[in-house]
Amino acid sequence: MIARDSLAAALQAFVDDGSLAGLAARVWRDGEEEQTICVGWRDIEAALPVRSDTLFRIASLSKPVTSAAALLLWEEGKFALTDPIARWVPEFSTMRVLRSVTGPLNETDASQRPITFEDLLTHRSGLTHGDFHSGPIAKAYDALGGAIDSHLSPDEWIRVLGSLPLIDQPGRGFYYGHSTDLLGLLIARIEDAPLGDVLAQRIFRPLGMQDTGFTVPYAKLARRAKLYGFDESDRLVARLTTPGGATLAERPQDMTFVSGGQGLWSTLDDYCCFARMFLGAGSANAVILLRPETLALMTSNRLTPSQRSAAKLLGSPIFATGHGFGMGVAVVLDPKTAPAYRCRGGVGTVGWPGAYGSWWQADPTDNSVMILFAHNMMDLEQLSRGVGLGVYAAIEKFHALASAVPI
Repeated sequence: MIARDSLAAALQAFVDDGSLAGLAARVWRDGEEEQTICVGWRDIEAALPVRSDTLFRIASLSKPVTSAAALLLWEEGKFALTDPIARWVPEFSTMRVLRSVTGPLNETDASQRPITFEDLLTHRSGLTHGDFHSGPIAKAYDALGGAIDSHLSPDEWIRVLGSLPLIDQPGRGFYYGHSTDLLGLLIARIEDAPLGDVLAQRIFRPLGMQDTGFTVPYAKLARRAKLYGFDESDRLVARLTTPGGATLAERPQDMTFVSGGQGLWSTLDDYCCFARMFLGAGSANAVILLRPETLALMTSNRLTPSQRSAAKLLGSPIFATGHGFGMGVAVVLDPKTAPAYRCRGGVGTVGWPGAYGSWWQADPTDNSVMILFAHNMMDLEQLSRGVGLGVYAAIEKFHALASAVPI
């Protein structure tokens, strides 16, 4: 284990060079907190430091949470993984599939089979994000509103999404997109309650996650990390909203749509409670909500070799040879070729990164959890120019220094 001061100095360097405003990181190993490092600022202008209870937008770290909630309902027999989702969302009863992802929206074929719950849990539904494409399908997805703060009600959002063509046949390939958002709203329909209430009852309260949710209450606003990105000169600056219009500067109190795929705020303390579940019996004193066999199902690769090799995000391979994908989490299959920015450890290590700079993994082979939270609001155009990549370097550095045994 590297000395705490050395790890802090390594992470502080990313603040000092202007790559990040601040970050919070934790290593939990063998049933106890090994190291917690907080460097930099949650608010540079007000000189407020990052602390372990600082609230960050965790983006796609929301996906494992929503997926775990769905599997709790599955354990109770409320649906089967092979059930068509149209039983609860008849808006998806008759789906069409684009012949070309860049082609006209009226050039489609009938879906060969219904979308199932497992399709949503494994991103094999044929749903996507408009930002990942050009052409008519990209424009059509604009009708859904902001990806996190949408003006549509949940029912309206489901209706609009169900009216759009899929980009591939259900079950055929892995396409990152709105699958987990739809899964979250399905959970809400099954439970006849808002998704935030279901997650609070099923996940947050049992695990002691006191600060996690889709909104930050007024009394906790002082703990919220400001959003930081980069200006036209690639300098770190405060932002009012997230990239791509996903959020508003402040979420209206009467907004009812929530994004189970990317909408949560959380803290280092809270997410550690969630991540420790994935160590199973190796996590002393952890609350484990899922049965061992369910946890094993969630953390086992569900993709075929061809689906893994074909999966791409913004033109780059997602899994290659090192990773597979279970239900809501990436899974390490080959430690030597698994890049740390997804998750990297012994076989069976799981994790999933968030677009806004947050990252986590749980490695049951050495009973460890690693988490890093940051706000790194870069636009896709900036990413293409290599702007905002400092957070990935910080994750790699943190992982390398905090790992018990280098791979």
